[in-house]
Amino acid sequence: MGPDGPVGPFSGGPPPGALHVERPPLERFGLAELGRAVVVVGALVVFVTWALLRWTVRPRERSVVVAAANGTVDAFEHLGPTFVKLGQLIASSPGLFPAPLADACLRMLDDVPTFPSEQARAVIEADLGHRIDEMFASFDDVPLAAASVAQVHGCVLRDGRPAVVKVQRPDIARRMLVDLRAAYVGAKILCVFEFFRIANTPAIIRDLYTATTTELNAAVEADRQDRFRGNIGAFGDNRFVTVPEVYWDWCGPRVICMERLRGRPLDRVVPGQGGIDSSLLVRRGVKVWIEAVLLHGPFHGDVHAGNLWLLDDGRVAMLDFGIVGELPEQWRTVMRELFRGALLDGNFVSVARAIRGLGVAADLDVDDAAVGRQVAEAFGSLLGRDMGDLRLSELIGALVSLGRMWNMTSPEELVLFGKQVGYFERYATALAPGWVLGRDPFVFRNVFPDEVSIRIAESGVSLPD
Repeated sequence: MGPDGPVGPFSGGPPPGALHVERPPLERFGLAELGRAVVVVGALVVFVTWALLRWTVRPRERSVVVAAANGTVDAFEHLGPTFVKLGQLIASSPGLFPAPLADACLRMLDDVPTFPSEQARAVIEADLGHRIDEMFASFDDVPLAAASVAQVHGCVLRDGRPAVVKVQRPDIARRMLVDLRAAYVGAKILCVFEFFRIANTPAIIRDLYTATTTELNAAVEADRQDRFRGNIGAFGDNRFVTVPEVYWDWCGPRVICMERLRGRPLDRVVPGQGGIDSSLLVRRGVKVWIEAVLLHGPFHGDVHAGNLWLLDDGRVAMLDFGIVGELPEQWRTVMRELFRGALLDGNFVSVARAIRGLGVAADLDVDDAAVGRQVAEAFGSLLGRDMGDLRLSELIGALVSLGRMWNMTSPEELVLFGKQVGYFERYATALAPGWVLGRDPFVFRNVFPDEVSIRIAESGVSLPD
């Protein structure tokens, strides 16, 4: 069809094969990777040295470690998108990295340089096959936001619908692959030091590589967003939570066009201001997210404040589905039973049975009750505490301790789940003090409908919409 109708190669939805993720070998190391490794090392040396020199001539309000951490982040920003993404990973996992470095990387969550609008226009036109002015009634050259892989431009479709276009940085796939290959070799070399060996830095780079190659496939991201949006209303509620509608007719391999939503990030909400019930906002968002984790499958894997908004109409919106996790069904069963024990009856024997169903703990010379007690010791007290007191490092530590106890390998998505709980704990501290995730029947009323209904009837307390 012409420019007044569907224009992109994904009109009507992604074509067969578009959701396949290509993953070139990470282990390859050639001249391009060698040259990039030299640049990376040089940048780190220069920026860290410069930061330390500045520290020596200024009043020493900060420690030398903090100065070195800030120099490292300066180098990451200079080195570009791959290292910005690495910094974001460090910032979002404070329990796994030294605190000064994690704190210094926080600025990388929001402060990401844009790229010229002419380049954005060129990528969109190449992907969709028409000029910008043929496809859109208007297009904003000043981006609304920028991230390590892509940036977002506002536009209006020719039928009058306000929209945004998320467009990847030019040549980003090749650049990030070279960077990740160089970083992977460097991570393996660093393992001669005990700290990096214990942290398993090659695994961190490999996880980043897996997430990045998936995120670079715009069709996969758009499909995940579309599926998550469809699942929100599966139980006839959750009308106060939304996800932008994907406009498939204007999507391509590097371009996602979607509904434009207006609001502000959740961390800019002031509790009580304008009559806002900030605690209920957090509970609504977590409810939808928990249902995704435990019932539907795909869950948002990057719920930092920039991706969780309060809209002008009072709804909560989840944005940016570049990172999505999905627990295997058997693991979803384990997690459901885990929350059932923490929320409803304090009985973790059913969790033990679900764990044995995974084929782990099968050789232990203990009964289900004993395994259940071990689970309760590891998780029960964490899930039943004020979210403001729950720390990501403790949750992941509990996962690791169970894995060691039973010689069990947990899926990567389980760690991703733990990271998102870490985000929610920050929101709870600021916006919902005293709220306890593991004991809120509102959050779990679709997960355990019969049990929650009985509890509501017994208590006589109604739940919010």
